[in-house]
Amino acid sequence: QVQLVESGGGLVQAGGSLTLSCAASELTFSNYAMGWFRQAPGKERDFVAGINWNGQNTGYADSVKGRFTVSRDNAKNTVYLQMNSLKPDDTAVYYCGASSSWGFLMNSQGADYWGQGTQVTVSS
Repeated sequence: QVQLVESGGGLVQAGGSLTLSCAASELTFSNYAMGWFRQAPGKERDFVAGINWNGQNTGYADSVKGRFTVSRDNAKNTVYLQMNSLKPDDTAVYYCGASSSWGFLMNSQGADYWGQGTQVTVSS
């Protein structure tokens, strides 16, 4: 059974940094594009960042460009999201997703598999 397990969330002050990790198991990790999404209370889940299978292509939501960096380590079956200059508006549950198609991930913001999420709270 495919599992995506996020970690690294927590409480941080505005201007601070966090690094999220998502460890995948029971899937051929290098066959999948990986994405980060977030859902704030009362809002829909939004795309944050995506990375293709070998890390050579990345994409970001406008709201996080220049502050967040997505990366992956295929040897460790793990994708990361480095978040800098955090703002209270970044407060949300962050999810990782695995997509068999880069286009599906970036154009439809969809994924075949989802993690359970990790809470990020940014205080002002």
